[in-house]
Amino acid sequence: MDARTEFAALEARKLAEIEHSRRRRSILQGFERHIDTHKNEEVPDMDKLIRDREAFNYHFSNVKFYSVAQSSEAYQYSWLARKCGPTVKVLDFACGNGENGVFAAKCGAETVGIDISPEGVANANRNAEAAGVSDHCRFEVMDGEAMSFPDNNFDIGVEYGALHHVDLHRALDELRRVIKPTGEMICVEALRHNPFIHWYRKNTPHLRTEWEVNHILRVEDLKTVRQYFRHVEVKFFHLAVLAAVPLRKTSLYKPLRTILEKIDTLILKNEKIGKYGWIMVFTMQHPMK
Repeated sequence: MDARTEFAALEARKLAEIEHSRRRRSILQGFERHIDTHKNEEVPDMDKLIRDREAFNYHFSNVKFYSVAQSSEAYQYSWLARKCGPTVKVLDFACGNGENGVFAAKCGAETVGIDISPEGVANANRNAEAAGVSDHCRFEVMDGEAMSFPDNNFDIGVEYGALHHVDLHRALDELRRVIKPTGEMICVEALRHNPFIHWYRKNTPHLRTEWEVNHILRVEDLKTVRQYFRHVEVKFFHLAVLAAVPLRKTSLYKPLRTILEKIDTLILKNEKIGKYGWIMVFTMQHPMK
């Protein structure tokens, strides 16, 4: 493939991602992980966030599964809360609707979020304004594979479900560049090893792009991450607990979820089993300069 052909293929991929994101961000302003869950865990003012209920039911039919993602989200937010503060500068990479950046800003950090989607960035800035953190939390349209930030600009990075939307090598090379030598980043990514979960992805093409389906991460991709960051640690989440999804609206849900999460804590410690979970959370420290 010559350079022009490769560039054309790259741009076609990005245009497809932008269009997919435009559709989703135009339907929902944010906080999709707290939309279809137990009533005590739903985001406030949910109806104000959903701009088209019929379109939401079609294009976000998978958000019910995030009702059981409480433990991985708590792990991520606990990490951010420990690391963030008034002197810390945070990058919210491929920010989507900006929930992670807004959280980091609530913890006191100066936050800058980027996304290739103008609609996502607009939503993120609205969410920052609504949360009262827009004075130290902003979002802008930018390609995560070619960021305009100077070298060694951020203390902390955070991303959620973004690395399978990008060219992994290009994105990691940029993250290595903009994160300080002593910096670190937390990443939350779906896994592709579980054949039942991946069958669902392949059979719901309206929920994601073809590139996304084909680039869901494997644990083997952590070898690639280690080419750019010296220290990488991973934790696996959500296998048995997926059985609680059908009961998310009932009184049985929370106690059942607690029991199944304890089972997951035990069985997913081993990477050979852990990789069949739904989500992995990994931290990467000390970028190789």
